[in-house]
Amino acid sequence: MIRLDIFSDPICPWCLIGKRLLDAALSERPDHPFTIAWQPFQLNPGMPRAGMDRRAYLETKFGGQTEAVRAYAEIDRRARETGVELNLAAIERTPNTLDAHRLIHWAGIEHRQTEVVTALFEAYFQQGRDIGDPEVLTDLAASAGLDGAMVARLLASDADLDQVRARDAHARERGVSGVPTFILADTHVLVGAQPTELWLDVIAELAGAPTAAGPH
Repeated sequence: MIRLDIFSDPICPWCLIGKRLLDAALSERPDHPFTIAWQPFQLNPGMPRAGMDRRAYLETKFGGQTEAVRAYAEIDRRARETGVELNLAAIERTPNTLDAHRLIHWAGIEHRQTEVVTALFEAYFQQGRDIGDPEVLTDLAASAGLDGAMVARLLASDADLDQVRARDAHARERGVSGVPTFILADTHVLVGAQPTELWLDVIAELAGAPTAAGPH
């Protein structure tokens, strides 16, 4: 198996698009060699822990409502081409995603990362839920097969806060400056939402190539 690290933030629409494009390739090639690990990267590490009003956030980030609408028009177009429905009007708050990344970290221990990441994307972009809210995160954890009561206790503590922050900082030190970023076998880097065809080509190439674990 070959490790595929995905640096992502669950409030990043391009990360959702990139995931859907990768998912299509993995579905077409269920014999793929990837072991996927989701890695933390906060788009807004300075966001208040309670998050902020979505309109205020967008106008601050893009310099005004008109610019924000223009930027998201392109995102919405690409999403529709990918088969992703974005319910952006339902999003009222832009959350701090540190706790969401803690949840993804804990899901990795239980081998449920992709299920949790999928639940976070759907909750935020399709249901407009506040994925910075511990109650929402607990509900999503339970829906993805984790122990909700345990997750609630962990979220109420400082468990793994420093570790998640350190992993985010390490990614930036390695040169990750935006998401999604895909790192294959700790060597090859792909930045941005990659076409399904590219992933299929990568899988086909790897299927015939020798690896450290021997030929496939």
